[in-house]
Amino acid sequence: MFYLLNNLIQMKILLNNETLHKTLKPFDNIGFVPTMGGIHEGHISLINKSIKYANKTIVSIFVNPKQFNNKRDFISYPSNIKNDLAILKKIPKIDFIYIPKFKDIYESKDKSKIVIKKSDKILCAKFRKGHFEGVLDVMDKLTNLIKPKKIFMGKKDYQQLFLVKNFIENNYKTKVIGCKTIRNKNKLALSSRNFLISKKDLKKVENISKKFLNLKNEVKKHKYINKFLGQSKRKFEKLLNIKIEYLENRNVKNLKISNKYLKSKIFLSYHFKGIRLIDNF
Repeated sequence: MFYLLNNLIQMKILLNNETLHKTLKPFDNIGFVPTMGGIHEGHISLINKSIKYANKTIVSIFVNPKQFNNKRDFISYPSNIKNDLAILKKIPKIDFIYIPKFKDIYESKDKSKIVIKKSDKILCAKFRKGHFEGVLDVMDKLTNLIKPKKIFMGKKDYQQLFLVKNFIENNYKTKVIGCKTIRNKNKLALSSRNFLISKKDLKKVENISKKFLNLKNEVKKHKYINKFLGQSKRKFEKLLNIKIEYLENRNVKNLKISNKYLKSKIFLSYHFKGIRLIDNF
């Protein structure tokens, strides 16, 4: 009881920009973990990295409507502030939680728009029009408000990490640090969207994930990896009764299509009963 009470006293919840500015002003080595809520072990691993490598750690919870190309997807996004705070309050050494309103982020009169390059309109960007423009926009605004020394993001959303890292490090004196994907005991990559999967269906999704993960060893046998993945995509759609958006092998440094096994990842996006899931391995 004393431990929880002590942690509540240490951790400060910031609900507006005025409080944010006053509170963060004395500190310079700030670690920042941006989230949209739906806190899980993946987020917790990012928070622990920040606690280890920064003097102060701030976690944001903001479901950004501008990065949703589908209104229904935005409405159904699994965010529960009360539950998120209950989880975060159990983590020692979180210093601040920032829970802004829409106007706190988008109060600026700056109407300039971020546009991603045509060459970046691949993978998720190909299927979610305007998504990464919205992500970069909110990360630009959050970085400007918080002024962190380091931002910690997961590699599960690899394309997001790739684009945010390039944008932020080219525009701010802030380092974006990619952290490993956290998986459950059955190898399913942790995601807030997993909360949308029923307990009955979770086993099915875990089995689907395992089948895809096995491809990493299979592609070693093939000279033309992406041709093999194209064949696998058609096979898995029929076998697993899912809609696969992409299943591609790409270079980890520039995200270009690659038929080489080394320095590359397989990127995957598919729909299971209306729930969009992504992974890379």
